[in-house]
Amino acid sequence: MSLWIFASLAAAAFQTVRFMLQKTLAHNTLSATGATFARFLYSAPFAVLGVLIYSALTGQSLEAPGWAFWVHCAMGGTAQVLATVCLVKLFQARNFAVGLTFAKTETLLTVFIGLLILGEGVSLAGFAFIALGALGVVLLSVDPKAVGVDANRMLNRASGLGVASGLLFSISAVSYRGASLEVMTADPFLRSGLTLAVVTTLQMIGMALWLGLRESGEIGRVVGAWKSAGFIGLTSLAGSFGWFTAFTLQNAAYVKAVGQVELIFGLFASVLFFKETLARRELLGMAILTASILGVVLTL
Repeated sequence: MSLWIFASLAAAAFQTVRFMLQKTLAHNTLSATGATFARFLYSAPFAVLGVLIYSALTGQSLEAPGWAFWVHCAMGGTAQVLATVCLVKLFQARNFAVGLTFAKTETLLTVFIGLLILGEGVSLAGFAFIALGALGVVLLSVDPKAVGVDANRMLNRASGLGVASGLLFSISAVSYRGASLEVMTADPFLRSGLTLAVVTTLQMIGMALWLGLRESGEIGRVVGAWKSAGFIGLTSLAGSFGWFTAFTLQNAAYVKAVGQVELIFGLFASVLFFKETLARRELLGMAILTASILGVVLTL
């Protein structure tokens, strides 16, 4: 098994656990923004320490990357923060597995973002599977509590948050790959580690400033919830390192396609841990979207 595939699978597993913890905290302890901040507060210091230790043990020097690296890091980091906030809010509106499926529109959107930013495109067959995926998104976007067939059932808060999170996650994925490619070393672990350390540090600082200005007292609640929030940080660090390593070795579309195994993890989490029930239409939407994603993989 190629290293990037293993890294993608491991990242998907850790990310599912992190989303489960964030869903619980957002419902019981923290705001959506606070639950998002927790992952950076409890992961950034370890990311920085890890890359410094790895660099020292391997005898490699850390050279300052060029301006393009910082642009990609800033753009990807900002997009990821906004995407995570949207996703946590989505978990509050719909069940866990459907929330993850909405976010997985990022795999389809990454094709377009990758073409726009890095010049990575897909074949005509790939576009056909993307169109199939749009049908799955439509099925998932219908609010099960609404009555009647009209625009209000399609254009609801949950569908908007889901598509927004998918778009923002796709921007962050492509940006992180762009950033890692700017690090001048052949060691994929050092490239991914440095990118991860810089991004999480910027995110931690940015979100701390935001919370200090807009949500007074939330930082204290994040610190107070350190037992649960700490696990969010650790699982976030492990998952992010897996994604960043995979992005370093392979283009973002392939990585995100393999990461769709997270849909299966999310389904098990939804049913077994949160005792949530999925409607037949939602299962059909998930199946169609998953099939479209697999089709995209085969045509890349």
